[in-house]
Amino acid sequence: MVCDTLTHCLSFFLIIPFSPSSYITISSSHSSFIPDSCAAKMTKIFVLLLSLILAASASVNCYVVEKENIRIFELKKGELSLKVTNWGASIVSLFLPDKNGKLNDVVLGYDSLKDYTNDTTYFGATVGRVANRIGGAQFTINRTHYKLVANEGNNTLHGGSRGFSDVLWKVERYQKEGPSPRITFSYHSFDGEEGFPGDVIISVSYILSGKNQLVIIMKGKALNKPTPLNLANHAYWNLGGQNSGNILNEVVQIFGSQITVVDSKLIPTGKFASVKGTAYDFLKPQIIGSRINELAETKGYDINYVLDVEKGKKKKLAAIVQDKKSGRVLELYTNAPGLQFYSGNYIKNVKGKGGYVYNAHAGLCLETQAFPDSVNHPNFPSTIVTPEKPYNHYMLFKFSTKTHY
Repeated sequence: MVCDTLTHCLSFFLIIPFSPSSYITISSSHSSFIPDSCAAKMTKIFVLLLSLILAASASVNCYVVEKENIRIFELKKGELSLKVTNWGASIVSLFLPDKNGKLNDVVLGYDSLKDYTNDTTYFGATVGRVANRIGGAQFTINRTHYKLVANEGNNTLHGGSRGFSDVLWKVERYQKEGPSPRITFSYHSFDGEEGFPGDVIISVSYILSGKNQLVIIMKGKALNKPTPLNLANHAYWNLGGQNSGNILNEVVQIFGSQITVVDSKLIPTGKFASVKGTAYDFLKPQIIGSRINELAETKGYDINYVLDVEKGKKKKLAAIVQDKKSGRVLELYTNAPGLQFYSGNYIKNVKGKGGYVYNAHAGLCLETQAFPDSVNHPNFPSTIVTPEKPYNHYMLFKFSTKTHY
């Protein structure tokens, strides 16, 4: 419709330079004689209107073309099968064997690619430019104040209203077979996107390595300005199978002795608190549902853990998840300082794969990351990247089975 309007306007109007007689022709079929002052005003209005139409047309067409180019890519190694899409560089499915050798998909998602373009739960997505929350949707770098797009009340969540989870990524490399099947996506985030400063080139690689192992590597390079960068993978895991019910009986261990304290809007206060003796204490394996009712305000877990660091080791064991019924075990290693544990508290009547309907606690998220709102807390590890200081985020998911507990 926009294109038709544009064509009509261009075919009807002809702008001819002003002549000494101080008149202008503005129609291809009728001549009207208008004084210079009026003609100049009309010309400016027309040029402005034409510019707006062209901009709208380009934007609409670009978005339509993006959605038409969405694809699914599969990686397979042994019994592990991973599907990803270039929309949001997202995980679509991950099939693993249980203790009896039966394969099942252990991540929540959709049957239709179209549903991913309308998704509001971030199923499987790469989130950024800054994952998690930025308080007040604003920050200051080198005395320059930046105002972002607020998409959760007055705050910014997962990069804004159209973060990295809602854009089409470019496929840089796709190796379906071999000892280490892999795919690498890239995205050029432009200066001013959702309010963030500077151009940034991002890449996300999914690699099948070893036996039943998934490696995710996220890299970023600022091209011209310092900017915050904090990427995370937002897969919802259910080791019993994506259609097996909730995750409240799964056992979790998180290697973080502290959490970042948050206010009622889940924005960090800048303080830290010990988990010992609280519902957040997963230093020893705990059933998720055993203390979840203590967290009535958030309806479950949605908190950043400060991961314990072993001296001399850059990559650390962040969490272990076990599903006793299926026997599946997930071990997560990372080089990130934090881990957001989210128990899927606000999933409600979402139609997923095979028509299965997801509700609260249908899956859990283990989002390795920098601390939320780091850009506004000097005592948090910095998330600022520059042309001289690139970004590198590593995740290793080791999957196995356990017969006896």
